[in-house]
Amino acid sequence: MVEEKFDFTARAKKNLFLVIAAGILLAVVGVFLMNMGGHHGEVAAEGGHAFHWYNRLYANIWINNIFFSGIAVVGVLFFAIQYAAQAGWSAGIKRIPLAFGSWLPIGGLLMLVSFLAFGHDLFHWMDGTLYGEEGDAILKGKAAFFYWPLEGGTFPLFYVARMVLFFGVWYLLFTQLRKMALTEDEIGGTDLWYKMRKLSAIFIIFFGVSSSVSAWDWVMSIDPHWFSTMMGWYVFASWWVTTLALITLIVVLLKDQGLLSVVNSNHLHDLGKFVFAFSVFWTYIWFSQFLLIYYANIPEETIYFVSRWKNDHYAPFFFVNLLLNFFLPFLILMTRDAKRHARFLKVITPVVIFGHWIDFYLMVTPGTLRENGGFGLLEIGLLTVYAGAFIYVVLNALSKSALVAKNHPMLKESLHHHI
Repeated sequence: MVEEKFDFTARAKKNLFLVIAAGILLAVVGVFLMNMGGHHGEVAAEGGHAFHWYNRLYANIWINNIFFSGIAVVGVLFFAIQYAAQAGWSAGIKRIPLAFGSWLPIGGLLMLVSFLAFGHDLFHWMDGTLYGEEGDAILKGKAAFFYWPLEGGTFPLFYVARMVLFFGVWYLLFTQLRKMALTEDEIGGTDLWYKMRKLSAIFIIFFGVSSSVSAWDWVMSIDPHWFSTMMGWYVFASWWVTTLALITLIVVLLKDQGLLSVVNSNHLHDLGKFVFAFSVFWTYIWFSQFLLIYYANIPEETIYFVSRWKNDHYAPFFFVNLLLNFFLPFLILMTRDAKRHARFLKVITPVVIFGHWIDFYLMVTPGTLRENGGFGLLEIGLLTVYAGAFIYVVLNALSKSALVAKNHPMLKESLHHHI
């Protein structure tokens, strides 16, 4: 087969820079409008605390950090699963999710700097006054989880160490998998395939633990008096289906450019089935968490949904979340033909990607901004900036090597894949 390579042209780079610049402009205009609408962007909140325009900026930075870092690491997870499962059908598309991992060092740095710079504005548990003699009994009981081996209310050493460890190991394993994948292109054979299979199993096991803990740290601890035993699964489900939708969208767009000749309608069918099935899986997790809390009707648990469902700021997004992430993908991708044709996939995958950004918006914003949340140019602008930067990194990584693993031992199986 002829070696295919993605050409990341100067024009494409320029367009992405323009997208990023437009996002910055939208965010700046959004901040300006917020300041015009209030007293220098300051709003009095319940309990005497004031919320400023920068609190909303911080919340949106955190949402995008989590969202795109999750896509990056889950892209590597998808790659690893293909090796651990000895999958052959996906041999022609593996380079795409692997390229997502190139965002990990950027995402990790943004997460760490963001937390150190303004984590105290996002996380209620970072208020040092809560750990005194007359402080918050619940948070004092959780202090070791954040601060160990230091005292509660000082520096959250254990929390920061976990963040650094997770991103460090994810990136280390990603670089090893990428190095072996590129070497396989040169020497062929099955030795590297077996090594990647073993390393992929290690990555999957580590991800299984670290993704759950990171969900507790980065998302659930925003509401420190509330917890759910399903939060790790819930965050993973949202990351996973978003990543599947992005893989599918990039495959379809590359096919439109005449690339990925190894990919046919059968491969698209499989990708479409993944997006369809895991949209249902995400809904199952969402409903299971909601039903258990609703049925038990315990005030300290139901407050999580009350603050989203019964709030004028967030109620519309609560229902839009279900519309974009369940009803639309379920109805559009239900038929066999819809999963096999690019025109359907090009419509639904961006909807799913944006829908799960809304999902993370609902996870983070009510706990940080409470009744002062909103959605406008700032949110759209920052999402555009992050999306443009993420796509730039991914496309740049794709352009550095062959688009298809020409010496993958299961490439022939992929070429003859039929369902």
